[in-house]
Amino acid sequence: MKKTVLVTGGIASGKSEVCRYLTAKGWPVYDSDSRAKALYSTVPGLIEKVEEAIGAPFAQIGVIFTDSAKRAAVEAVVYPEVIRDFETWRDEQEADTVFLESAIAAEKPQLHCLYDEVLLVRAPLSQRLKRNPKTAVRLSAQSPHKIKANYIIENGDSLEALHARIDEYLQNL
Repeated sequence: MKKTVLVTGGIASGKSEVCRYLTAKGWPVYDSDSRAKALYSTVPGLIEKVEEAIGAPFAQIGVIFTDSAKRAAVEAVVYPEVIRDFETWRDEQEADTVFLESAIAAEKPQLHCLYDEVLLVRAPLSQRLKRNPKTAVRLSAQSPHKIKANYIIENGDSLEALHARIDEYLQNL
């Protein structure tokens, strides 16, 4: 059975950079955001189900970041598809360890079945706000400070320092 490590953290914490580096090192990484977006064009009827869940055209899906009831309705429709897609992807990988990038998987009990341990990426809020202007709006939809992590990577200084921390993690993997 393959080991799955969840790479998580708040918006603009550096998850994507960690995963780019892991990929460059040859590790398989499942980017849940881009894969979920791809499912909208590959799973028949998914867009219509999301529109029904939010009670609006798909173009207004951003409402889920401020409306918890609509977010839960969309999750009930989308998560089963993401789980199936991830499990298929994971089974296709040759590596004994794979990585799952997701900002929210650790907070969602229905997704806990997907990973064995948690790698939390953290960065100071001031840096996160500079990196992504949507950070302040989306903070209420994420609570990474409550995540129980097996390993934490601090991403508060240089890219080289971040890469060194990732290498240290990989040595202990």
